[in-house]
Amino acid sequence: MSFEFFDKLSQDFSELLNDKKEYNVVIEVDEEENKKSFNAHSVILCHRSSFFGKELENVTTNKNHIKTIIKPNISAKIFEIILKYIYGGIVNIENIDTKTLYELMISANEFELKELSIKLENYLIESKASWLKTHFSLVYRSIFDSNEFKGLKKFYNDIIVKYPNLIFESKDFTSLQEIALISILKRDDLKVEEIKIWDYVIKWGIEQNHTLPDDSKEWSNEDFETLKLTLQHCLPFIRYFHISSEDIWEKVKPYEKILEKQLWDDIIQHSKSPNKPIKSLVLPARTFSTPEFSSGTFSNIINNEHVAELSSWIDRKSTIYSLSNIPYEFQLILRGSRDGFHPKTFWNMCNGYEGTILVARVTGTNEIVGGYNPLAWDNSTNGVLMKTNDSFIFSLKNGGDIQTSILSRVKNQCGALLYRKAAQQNIYGPEFGNYEFRMKSKVSDFTQDKQCYCHYKPSNVLIPPFYEKSIRTENVYFSIVDYEVFKIIKK
Repeated sequence: MSFEFFDKLSQDFSELLNDKKEYNVVIEVDEEENKKSFNAHSVILCHRSSFFGKELENVTTNKNHIKTIIKPNISAKIFEIILKYIYGGIVNIENIDTKTLYELMISANEFELKELSIKLENYLIESKASWLKTHFSLVYRSIFDSNEFKGLKKFYNDIIVKYPNLIFESKDFTSLQEIALISILKRDDLKVEEIKIWDYVIKWGIEQNHTLPDDSKEWSNEDFETLKLTLQHCLPFIRYFHISSEDIWEKVKPYEKILEKQLWDDIIQHSKSPNKPIKSLVLPARTFSTPEFSSGTFSNIINNEHVAELSSWIDRKSTIYSLSNIPYEFQLILRGSRDGFHPKTFWNMCNGYEGTILVARVTGTNEIVGGYNPLAWDNSTNGVLMKTNDSFIFSLKNGGDIQTSILSRVKNQCGALLYRKAAQQNIYGPEFGNYEFRMKSKVSDFTQDKQCYCHYKPSNVLIPPFYEKSIRTENVYFSIVDYEVFKIIKK
């Protein structure tokens, strides 16, 4: 039997960090203009981190018997957290933003603090999946060449297979490293049409050369040669012979000068006579399939008819799209029955996503209500009304229960949506307008209390409605059976 006093031990060593008397190491961090120095003890650094053990072996002492280590590429904020962990074994992440946590994970790995690095990696995957998705390029280029971060690599490989458009349509896609882009292009299981992959590669290549004219019709031979040189390692992984003849002439031909002559000749021959032999290497077709919009596959709440109707509303069409002509892909971000019904879960998982549809099934009535937000959800505001003319709320027809769908567009853009501050996000979920559609729970579970709300305030009240008409005629307060949030992506 043993008595353990780790808390007191941690406290004593943390206090030792602040002791200016016995230190024998100085660590200088950050760039020159923001340089900050930290005092430390070699015996603790060496035993807690093999990185510092190797580093200190190669550093000579000065006349005061002090060794100095210079680390200019780490911020003082991050290193202070690292040093406190080395001494006390504690990292308080309560008030640390997600980007800093990510940088802390990278630094912990650099300093060979595996326990901390793995803990932060698992935390990001489990609690900050939305941020990881929206910052794919930033994170992926940091972990790609590393032998570590196996959990994050699996997380991103799953996304590449299931939701490749989240990568290609991300704001920082063009900042992706060439080697990382090539690793994606090599995949046979990339579920994206080949012509779209071509478009993305061209976009990436152009963004690497800001001197190229905006209109490719104005390009010189030297401009095409520049793009060809930039994409020389990417182009071999395009599956040219699985692109339709129409797309070849419309989208590939304008850039034929970046292709080898033999390859272009073979592409033209194959488009005219597919059965004739060619000299160029023919890569296999990717395992691409058009998303099926049937109930129970991509959604537990809506079906293909709902997708067509919602898509037509997004595009402000007077008629509903046919099922074969739906222009959008609905990619699931959150499902209550899978991810949980806590309001904070919504803010964590949907943060950063723009262009989203939310649908919820009402307990007892089977009604499907929801809203469209063209803006990006943001969980870091101090409580703010968001302006947009393009948002709408709705109640969807549902077999025998609801015969006709109800669409209610923004009437006053100044209060189309309400983003709650962090202190309120344990109770309030998404809110559209002035109580027109709101998800709320006093017990932090949308299924457990009737606090979700749909209401239309008459024009003579002090605060007028922000949407055109009511989507509910009775049972204003309700709970939900399930809800889902989808990212809307153009096909």
